[in-house]
Amino acid sequence: MKYLFLLIVMLCQAGASIYGVTTKGLDHLGSEKLKYVVTYKWGLINKEAGDAILTLNDHNGYYDIKMTAKSRPWADKVFMVRDTLVSKVKKDGFKAQQYHKAAHEGKEYSLDVVDFRHEGNKVKGHCERVREKKGKGRDHSSIELESTGPTFDMLSVFYYLRTLDFDKLATGKPLEMTVFSGSRAETMTVKKYGKERVKLRDGSEQEALHITFKFTQGGKKNSSDDIDCWLSLDGRNVPLLVVGKLPIGQIRCYLV
Repeated sequence: MKYLFLLIVMLCQAGASIYGVTTKGLDHLGSEKLKYVVTYKWGLINKEAGDAILTLNDHNGYYDIKMTAKSRPWADKVFMVRDTLVSKVKKDGFKAQQYHKAAHEGKEYSLDVVDFRHEGNKVKGHCERVREKKGKGRDHSSIELESTGPTFDMLSVFYYLRTLDFDKLATGKPLEMTVFSGSRAETMTVKKYGKERVKLRDGSEQEALHITFKFTQGGKKNSSDDIDCWLSLDGRNVPLLVVGKLPIGQIRCYLV
């Protein structure tokens, strides 16, 4: 369930070129608000399970990014989700500055705050973590993270995908970057699979670019299965549909 609502987000790295893939920046987006409905699909079952809102604001040399997500009342009885993610990114070089994630998931509350330090090609992150379980009190801890090369948080990384010039990325060629979550440095791997027609929530069809991405720890252990995403072809690379696997069934996130 960790990636339930992160599936819908897509972002980062303005005006640069890494791994031979050109990026386009985010200035053409300005301020943006995207809404998604999250559905649970298993066999003939296809039920709306949650909602999410993603906003981007261009403010005084920084991008302020926010995502809120919540499960529907029926889904609350199975696994309640109330998440708020906030990321602050410096426009110059698209460098992550700070990341907050406050989550009420099931019977647990958690808060992660990551402060980034950029030292040449190296990136360090100091993370303060709070964990609280119902009836068991609150724990506080901190952790130091470090990486080399392009490094983002769990929210800003997805905007990187929306800046990529996918015409210059070979089909099936992996593109990797580092992500600081609240507890570890993870690798996000993205692949392009070309243009396809995709069926949207209202039953209409639209041509879109099919990509996949996944998270791994230490370059080996999967943090997630492959996640499929279809991006708009209007120059904005808006995620139209994102599909992720669960132990039973799928989670599908539709732009509304």
